[in-house]
Amino acid sequence: FAVSLSAILVVFLIFLFVAREALPIFLGHMNSALVQDVIPPAELDRRPPEEIRRYLGLTRRQFKAMDRDTLLALMETRAEAQQEIPPAFRNDKDARINTTQWRYLLLPHQWTGYDKPVFIWQPIGNIAKYNIVPLLVGSLKITLIGLLFAVPLSVGAAIYVSQLARPRIREIVKPTIELLSGIPSVVVGFFALLVMATVLQRIFGYETRLNAFVAGIALGFAVIPIVFSIAEDALTSVPQSYTQAALALGASRWQVAWQIVLPAALPGVFAATVLGFGRAIGETMIVLMVCSASVMSWSIFDSARSITATIAAEMAEAVAGGHHYRILFMLGALLFAVTFVSNLAGQVVIHRFKQKLEGVK
Repeated sequence: FAVSLSAILVVFLIFLFVAREALPIFLGHMNSALVQDVIPPAELDRRPPEEIRRYLGLTRRQFKAMDRDTLLALMETRAEAQQEIPPAFRNDKDARINTTQWRYLLLPHQWTGYDKPVFIWQPIGNIAKYNIVPLLVGSLKITLIGLLFAVPLSVGAAIYVSQLARPRIREIVKPTIELLSGIPSVVVGFFALLVMATVLQRIFGYETRLNAFVAGIALGFAVIPIVFSIAEDALTSVPQSYTQAALALGASRWQVAWQIVLPAALPGVFAATVLGFGRAIGETMIVLMVCSASVMSWSIFDSARSITATIAAEMAEAVAGGHHYRILFMLGALLFAVTFVSNLAGQVVIHRFKQKLEGVK
């Protein structure tokens, strides 16, 4: 009980920390516009303290800890920074856009130099663009490709090992597959980057060597061990009386495995798939090494970037407390929420499967 309670508490504290750092984005208190209205330092004592705090982008604790001279110096620095902006940017309509607003985070916008509204994730530059749709699409593509590759192989291997293989073969195959989980992600990423990407490009003939398809296949190797282990345990847990009764009625071992054992173990197999989804969407290193270009495309043969790879690649470059920093924490909060909801939905479906199979209302 103590271990379980501690784990729940740690997860809650992690989510609380991430949500606190991302709260200014959710509440719309950040402003990433390059050209902003300037409050003259001489008006420090005339404006409300809350307006000065928001203008300087300070937390309430930071604002209370600063004296008048420090606040005056910050306002002077901010005014000088606005004066140093080149005239070309002052006349650009995009320079006054607060790109941390939700309409620019989720909807396409026609930026200067583009002939139509587009989704762009471009945090580096004079005008930061933080549209998160390319990251969501990239995460979805890579995760689904990984699951479509890993789940059939894992479940098929679990059926073979638990129902069809001879004991001697089972003792070799099962530990070998489970040993895949001990291979570091960086090793799988190197293999995908140097070998797998070239081989798959020669086979399928697509143009972009490093793309979402390669990343998904490589990600599948990280998902296979966890899905296989849980699915094999679920299949092995089916009572032997089911198997013996079906064999006594003349069914083949394959018919028993496919039509009797697999449906009985379906809740466990689905649980393995849900855990595999959580493992796939949270993987960072493989995706970061194989493809890291945030291209808005639904094609699996185009490059993509996941949310986890974005956080890992850009967190070191973000200024603590800045809008880029807050956006990355917002992405972390979204990822946390997606994982939580997917696991919760998986538990509901598993519970309904058990009720249906066990005949309990």
